[in-house]
Amino acid sequence: MARLNIERQLRLELPRLLYASEQICKLGYTVTVQDDKKSLQFEHNGSIVTFFPYSGWATGKSINDGRGLQRLLKQLKQK
Repeated sequence: MARLNIERQLRLELPRLLYASEQICKLGYTVTVQDDKKSLQFEHNGSIVTFFPYSGWATGKSINDGRGLQRLLKQLKQK
């Protein structure tokens, strides 16, 4: 399914990507940008975690999948 408002996505995607990358790096993770700047990946507890900054979706074997950067950061701080 395509995004309903592509202009909004293009405007917000880069700032969200930069902010998410900065916050994850502050916790000591090395972040790599994937898919032409549409997702971030980093290693957590030996597994790759992927975060999509525009939608806020995080997925990976070592975390509980879910939406929201703050929820992801909270999980990363706990483990």
